[in-house]
Amino acid sequence: MKLRTILFTMIFAFAVPFIGLSANKCYNCGSGSSNGCKQCMINGSDNNKNRKACQDAGCKISGTASCSTAANVKVCKG
Repeated sequence: MKLRTILFTMIFAFAVPFIGLSANKCYNCGSGSSNGCKQCMINGSDNNKNRKACQDAGCKISGTASCSTAANVKVCKG
């Protein structure tokens, strides 16, 4: 029983940091962005294809961040 508890604890301890790696990434949209977008969600990595999709959605990219969960932040899809 102790071995099972120790094993479970070790697996949990190593798995928790990797859960955050699957989080969505966003571009921050600066002033002059249309559609009221404050952030633009991307799938995958920061590349020209994702930047172009967000710019086409009306986002004037000012940086990158993790996506906000706040109710007052409009997140557009790129």
